[in-house]
Amino acid sequence: MEIGKGLEIAPVYDPVACDIDEGRTIEALKATSQTPILDPDGWLTEELQRSVLTAKLDAVLNWGRRWSLWPMQFGLACCAMEMVAAAALRFDISRFGMELFRASPRQADLLIISGTLTWKMAPAVKMIYQQMAEPKWVVAMGACSISGGPFADSYNVVPGVNRIIPVDVYVPGCPPRPESLYNGLIMLHEKISQDSIVRS
Repeated sequence: MEIGKGLEIAPVYDPVACDIDEGRTIEALKATSQTPILDPDGWLTEELQRSVLTAKLDAVLNWGRRWSLWPMQFGLACCAMEMVAAAALRFDISRFGMELFRASPRQADLLIISGTLTWKMAPAVKMIYQQMAEPKWVVAMGACSISGGPFADSYNVVPGVNRIIPVDVYVPGCPPRPESLYNGLIMLHEKISQDSIVRS
């Protein structure tokens, strides 16, 4: 058997030829690399789109105001019983963001006037409304608070709360059921959602 038969002889290393090949490779790379490659930051844009919520400032503020109303009960007559029932477990007013009725006008932004308003009580209602912080809303609940009801012709009954303070929502009935009050609260939510922080 002959030694080295079938084996190829390794080429001889030529440093000049290697330099020429390396130079050609570098020049080809230079020719195709004249413009910068964009950074692979698509993930950043996707992350921002998933993480950032864009909305109008009005929409965000109104959403917060709509679902965190702090009502102050102002029960004056029989409608107050239906208002109290609306806050009880069976009807659950907390689904509208109202967990507790406030006892102080400085902590409330919704005044629910339920029942007959007399002229003797009118100054107290006006003072309580003025003590409430802005923005504030008023719901007139029941025929008596809306127009005086069956007592409208009486000398001591105010023929409508809107004679004393501005009213946002009227809930008719004698007395209106808790469902009617909830319907009025939904209407108030719609009104709040259209409010703007820019006053003209």
